[in-house]
Amino acid sequence: MAPRTATAALVTCAALLAATGCSSSFGGDKETQQDTGAEQHLKVLIATSGDAETKAVKEAAAAYEKQSGNKVTVEAAKDMNQQLAQSFAGHRPPDVFYVNSDQFANYAKGGSLYAYGDKIKDADDFAEPLRTAFTYDGKLVCLPKDTSTLALAINTDLWKKAGLTEKDYPTSWDELRKVAGKLTGDGVTGLVTSDEYQRLGVFMKQAGGWITDAKQTKMTADSARNAEGLGFVRSLLRAGSMKYAKQVDTSWGGEALGKGKAAMTIEGNWLTGGMKLDYPKVPYKVVPLPAGPAGKATLAFSNCWGVAAESAHRSAAVDLVKYLSSGEQQLKFADGFGVMPSRTSALAEYAKQEPEAKAWADAGAYAQGPVTVAGFDKVLSQFNTQLQSLRTTDPKKILADLQRNGEQTLAKGD
Repeated sequence: MAPRTATAALVTCAALLAATGCSSSFGGDKETQQDTGAEQHLKVLIATSGDAETKAVKEAAAAYEKQSGNKVTVEAAKDMNQQLAQSFAGHRPPDVFYVNSDQFANYAKGGSLYAYGDKIKDADDFAEPLRTAFTYDGKLVCLPKDTSTLALAINTDLWKKAGLTEKDYPTSWDELRKVAGKLTGDGVTGLVTSDEYQRLGVFMKQAGGWITDAKQTKMTADSARNAEGLGFVRSLLRAGSMKYAKQVDTSWGGEALGKGKAAMTIEGNWLTGGMKLDYPKVPYKVVPLPAGPAGKATLAFSNCWGVAAESAHRSAAVDLVKYLSSGEQQLKFADGFGVMPSRTSALAEYAKQEPEAKAWADAGAYAQGPVTVAGFDKVLSQFNTQLQSLRTTDPKKILADLQRNGEQTLAKGD
């Protein structure tokens, strides 16, 4: 499940590689205890979003135990990056674990991950942008466990109060600008979202730009299209019809929407759980993000099911991942804690079962996956820092800095 904010401190590539002490040889073939036919005891480490997710994963593990005869222990991490780094350094990693897209390439480059994608016969059923996100050196390393996309969430009470109807749901930038202005006033801001590329990046993509090329081998940040996208955001910020969440004394867009400080926000499908838990009486509607000059666009997020290269139970671990990532199990996870399936076949079924999530589900067809390049987390952290001052800073300068920092990181990986 994608986090509400991406500002949490991340382990740097250099620190991670130093901690793991692994080499790429860990990804090669080796005999495992699974080959003996003996009962396997698998350890699974997850970065849970809450009790509902922990319960769902433990139930799935228990069901797998009955089917396979193997034993599975599931542990919820307190600090996923730190615990993984320590386990890799001590050469005692969990067999299966969540891998965040921000750290995937760091782990892959360090040789900590076993690339098992070639053992998944129906890997093409997983959404292409997500498969790309978890591919390293041309190999699908791990399967995306679920997916999340961004859409526009509207407080329908505030919408009606402003004299707007369903016909006014914005489908273009111009329409978004108009309704955001009309909704602003009396302590309400038309559009509120986080001050990070994980939200604002949708406007770059809608303008026809992005941070890197499709293969993530060349920087494409310093472009007129990206400048147009961030320029549109800056125009809304300057008009006062858009604000960052912290500017209205909230921690994320869902809180701003729930407290009535925002009429609209840009968030992922984790919003459903947040609103149900914290603001169950606030009515809202989720619609597709407005299209930009280049058409529709949104961002996709995911974790993957990592298998440790040093696991003594790799065959059994891959077998467990196959079970956890099956269409049937993904739908159970969706029902249990709100994530969307990463399999396209299961996502279609999910959309039928959850009509209120249609905008998020449909967005998977035109979603941009995350940047997964070793060491790039530091580049994106700096980008996010600069986006905080977008209202008063020329987008071209921010993008030029992103281009330069990104090129330096890509050069180190050559």
